[in-house]
Amino acid sequence: MSNSQDLVITPQQLNLDLQIAAEKEVDGVGMGVLTDGTPFLTLRGLSRMCGVDNAAIVRMTASWQENPLKPREKKIRELVRAQGADDSVAFFAVEKGGTIHHAVPAAVCMAVLEYYAFEAKTENDHAAKSFRTLARKGFRDFIYAQVGFNPTGSVSVAWQQFHDRVSLTYHTVPDGYFSVFKEMADMMVTLIRGGADLGSSFVPDISVGMAWGKHWTGDNLDVLYGDRIKYDHNYPSYFPQSASNPQPAYCYPDDALAEFRKWLKEHYIPNRLPTYLNQKVKDGQIPAPAARTAIDALGAKRVIAPGPKRLA
Repeated sequence: MSNSQDLVITPQQLNLDLQIAAEKEVDGVGMGVLTDGTPFLTLRGLSRMCGVDNAAIVRMTASWQENPLKPREKKIRELVRAQGADDSVAFFAVEKGGTIHHAVPAAVCMAVLEYYAFEAKTENDHAAKSFRTLARKGFRDFIYAQVGFNPTGSVSVAWQQFHDRVSLTYHTVPDGYFSVFKEMADMMVTLIRGGADLGSSFVPDISVGMAWGKHWTGDNLDVLYGDRIKYDHNYPSYFPQSASNPQPAYCYPDDALAEFRKWLKEHYIPNRLPTYLNQKVKDGQIPAPAARTAIDALGAKRVIAPGPKRLA
């Protein structure tokens, strides 16, 4: 996503409660979905769909709040209002990985495309084609389909992500073995019920798997329970980790299941999970309130740092 330093970010645009639930680049167009279900294009993705230089879109959003408005920005904001949408915000500034990323919502994207397709002095067939595609399919449906994100009804983003991951792993573990992800289902459900909508950046089974693997080899548990083996583990297409699907992951003999559950409850959750969440907060990948909710839900009391107030 774009992280241009040329943009002035207003308090209305900067929303530290929003996170990126899913994102993907399709044919050079950056797009995604925020944790509240809002579909978006990145600044660079929007410029690509418009067939214009990225600098033109950056200048447009930088001039969005000027008074008086330039003719281009004035017309585009009129087109936003014509959709019955709020024209005061050109993008949402979202914190991720220590930087501010810019997510352009549907109404602004459609207004910009309409301007370049039909209002600008220079004819732009590329923008017209993109506008018609999004108008025909619907911006929300188009983005959801492209990133493989399809929540239904009142299902929250967190529940949808959990469901999508379970669906991909349900039948992939060989008989006689268990996977770390499937055995963490109770913990994941507890976190989500506690309100910890942590997005695709929250993949604790990687941390658990690494820690359990060290415990397994360090204590020579294969001597007691037999060898662990690998199976193909896949992530939903809108997860960043999906780029390297399928991924080889260890599964363990069923005879070791009680040992794993005891280790997870007595060692990992109280001693390792708070550290994992704290690092996610420091990295800007999840908000501190969500991390605290996760800790409280599992009863693993540890101090969670407040996290960065702004992104550089």
